[in-house]
Amino acid sequence: MAVKPTSCGDYREVSYSQARWTQLSTLRAKAATIMTTLEMSHMHSIVHGSTARGDVKKDSDIDIFIVDVPNSFLVETAIEKANLPINSRRIVQATPNNAMKAHIKLDEQTTISFPLMEMRLVQREFYRFGGQVTLSNLKANLRVAGVDKRLMLIEPTKTGHIESSIINKEETTAQLLDVSTQTILNRVHTLLRRDAVGRTGIFIKKELTPNETFEQALKKLTETNPVVRRRIKG
Repeated sequence: MAVKPTSCGDYREVSYSQARWTQLSTLRAKAATIMTTLEMSHMHSIVHGSTARGDVKKDSDIDIFIVDVPNSFLVETAIEKANLPINSRRIVQATPNNAMKAHIKLDEQTTISFPLMEMRLVQREFYRFGGQVTLSNLKANLRVAGVDKRLMLIEPTKTGHIESSIINKEETTAQLLDVSTQTILNRVHTLLRRDAVGRTGIFIKKELTPNETFEQALKKLTETNPVVRRRIKG
């Protein structure tokens, strides 16, 4: 079931059960292991979303993002050296204006992604908007504030978190998360629109064949899709 934005004015304190703390610890330990593997191959990564904020649920995922545009061969080599299984590989583009990204799914819970082209500021700030932590942050057991899909600001506490709606609080939220107000407004607009008209879907989602590299697949898309070609040139 899709997560719906919450109305403005909502505020509550949430205390975590021991089971929730244990789950959070398990997810963060798994993320740290994968990120250490990438770091050993000189690839800086972050984990973002609920694993970074702390407000994990039973179906929470581990979303790891490699910050800079890497060579996909180096990424996959690092994964294979660590004996991590690659379940699927795909190119994803959320909208025609967004950067195309590589998604490597290790299992149903865990995805490694990285950009296949330079990202605009608003796209880079998306991760800080949702909450992101580095490997060193994980090792220090640091949790950070971020906004979930309900448009609720999650602020970690010693016993759990405080959550409050960011609707009509876009400027103060931007200051707190150190992102532009435009990034906050864009995310609010996108999520409220999805709630009103239904999910817009993904503009491009291309599964790679076993012997195909991300660079080869991107080249084919560029040759056949004028929208992709314009985005790369832009």
